[in-house]
Amino acid sequence: MGSNSPKQYVMIAGKPMLLHVLDTFAASPLIEHTYVVVNAEDKYINEVMAGAPHLAGRVTVIFNGGATRKVSVLKGLQVLSDFADADDWVLVHDAARPGLTTELIAQLIDALDSDPVGGILAVPVVDTLKRGQEDKRVQATVPRSGLWAAQTPQMFRYAMLRRALETADDVTDESSAIEALGLQPKLVEGSARNFKVTLAQDIPLAEMYLHECATSPDHNA
Repeated sequence: MGSNSPKQYVMIAGKPMLLHVLDTFAASPLIEHTYVVVNAEDKYINEVMAGAPHLAGRVTVIFNGGATRKVSVLKGLQVLSDFADADDWVLVHDAARPGLTTELIAQLIDALDSDPVGGILAVPVVDTLKRGQEDKRVQATVPRSGLWAAQTPQMFRYAMLRRALETADDVTDESSAIEALGLQPKLVEGSARNFKVTLAQDIPLAEMYLHECATSPDHNA
């Protein structure tokens, strides 16, 4: 990102990227509580939370994040062990996806409420895919039929997700850990606005979506 701070604290549309996400979860009547897992040496989160008094009682910061996504999510789940029931739904979301809306959260929860496995937001792949070689020449064209690009939140039962992460090798998302148990998470169609901000040039696009949401008459995130 070329930033002096971790990506999740980069300013987008007037506030840290992470705060957009926290505000959306706090605005959803379907979410009981939100937990933010950060490294024990995080220098930024306290300032962010101090500047968002409206989140008091709705968001808890957990200072035990690990070196990978899998480790951080698992450590967060371990903290919840004293009061989370085995069948409680847990939604895991990337802080770098500020375009999430309460409508998308509701869509995911509604689609999975009675599902035996759980699932994820995702979008069908529409681009032609190429597999490259080390010299950056095309090795093959990959059929895109049936391919989806995974997004977050990813939603699974507490006990199932914890067991999956405890037994899986390092994975890049929670769905992969669930799949390693031999289960098939459900794909719930998401939105292009819920993309992952990765490069500096992604910021104007994220701001466009956020502005669009803020000015919509149906906006409630």
